[in-house]
Amino acid sequence: MNQQDQITSKLALEFDPAHLEVVNESSGHNVAPGSETHFKVVIVSDRFNEISRIQRHRAVHQVLAAELAGGVHALALHTYTEPEWRARFGDAPMSPACLGGKAAEGAAP
Repeated sequence: MNQQDQITSKLALEFDPAHLEVVNESSGHNVAPGSETHFKVVIVSDRFNEISRIQRHRAVHQVLAAELAGGVHALALHTYTEPEWRARFGDAPMSPACLGGKAAEGAAP
């Protein structure tokens, strides 16, 4: 299992999120191609109700302690309760950024 899948699996199991995105942002950094060292996590969970942002981040860091002690160099966290998420983005989650589809893979569109 790759690092991104491992992070996704652990967070899904621990937080039972209403919304979860784990984005490998390593390609935007000075690392070898194919690296899994820089991630952005957007997570919406009832587990975050009535706890501060720093407590949310600590909870995520605790779940991902092995990854952070190993190959993950940077972890950008965006943690929300469901009401916070709805107030900010509405009832539907944001669509992921387009990665270019078939054109990015070198195939004809």
